[in-house]
Amino acid sequence: MILIADSGSTKTDWCVVRDGKMVKKLHTSGLNPFYQSEEEISDVIEKELTPQIEGVAPERIFFYGAGCAFPEKNRAIENALLHFFQNAQCEVNSDLLAACRGLLGRSPGVACILGTGSNSCYYDGEEIVSHISPLGFILGDEGSGAALGKRLVADCLKNQLPDELKDKFLSHFKTTPGEILDHVYRLPFPNRYLASLSTFLGQHIDEPECYDIVHDAFVDFFERNVLQYDFSDELPVNFTGSVAFFYQEILERVAAEYGLWIEKIERTPLEGLVLYHASEQKN
Repeated sequence: MILIADSGSTKTDWCVVRDGKMVKKLHTSGLNPFYQSEEEISDVIEKELTPQIEGVAPERIFFYGAGCAFPEKNRAIENALLHFFQNAQCEVNSDLLAACRGLLGRSPGVACILGTGSNSCYYDGEEIVSHISPLGFILGDEGSGAALGKRLVADCLKNQLPDELKDKFLSHFKTTPGEILDHVYRLPFPNRYLASLSTFLGQHIDEPECYDIVHDAFVDFFERNVLQYDFSDELPVNFTGSVAFFYQEILERVAAEYGLWIEKIERTPLEGLVLYHASEQKN
C-alpha cells in the first residue's frame, strides 16, 4: 500500500493506492516547511490526516510539497510523517517534481505550477535539469494566486479600479483596507490570504480591469520564467494548479502570443503520480 501526497501552501491532496489503483482520496491543510515548524506539521497530520485514514498502514509514502526543495526542510516533513507511520519508507520531494512526474511521466518537457505560488522547470524525463527559482510571492511567484491577489489588492487600495468594482470587492469579502493590510503584514500565511482574494477576479473576469490583471500576470510568468527554457526541440508546456486550471483559456491565449503550445492543464498532478508510481512498482 502506498500513500501519495501533493501539497501546496494552501491544501494537501492525499491518496491511498493499493495494487496500482487509487482507493481513497482526501484533503488536509497545506504543509510547507518554509512556513511551518515540524511540530506544526505534525499537528496537521495528527488532527486532519490520521482520522481520515484510520487503519491504513502504508508501506511507502511519497510526499511532494511546496518548500520541499532542500534536505533540511524535507526532514521536517519526513520526521512528522514517520512519527505516525513508523513502519513506512518515506520519500519527500518538491511539488515541482510532482508536476513533472504527474504531467509528463517519463517524457521530456516543461512543467509549470500555477497555484497559490508558481514554479517551472525543464524535465528530461527522469530529473529536473533546468529551473528558474520562483523566489516566493514577495520577489516572484508570477502568475500565482498570491500574485494575482497582491495586484488586485494594490489596484484596489491605490484607486486603480473603478469605484463600483472596488466597492464590490470590499463588500464581497466583508473587509476594509485596514483589515487587508493587517492580514498581509501582521498575520500568518499572507500568501494564502492574497490567493484567497484572487477568486474575485474569476467571478468578474468580464470586467476589463480583472481580465488585464490575469492576462498581465501570465505574461510576467512566461517572460520571467518559461521563455528562459530551450524550446529548440518544440517541447510542450504543461501546467498544474488551480490558477492554471480555472484561467486556462487566458493561459492558452498568452502561450499562443509567444508561439508556444500547451499540451496539458490539470488541476492537480495526483492521478498522474498514481500512474507513475504504479508503473514504477511493476518495473
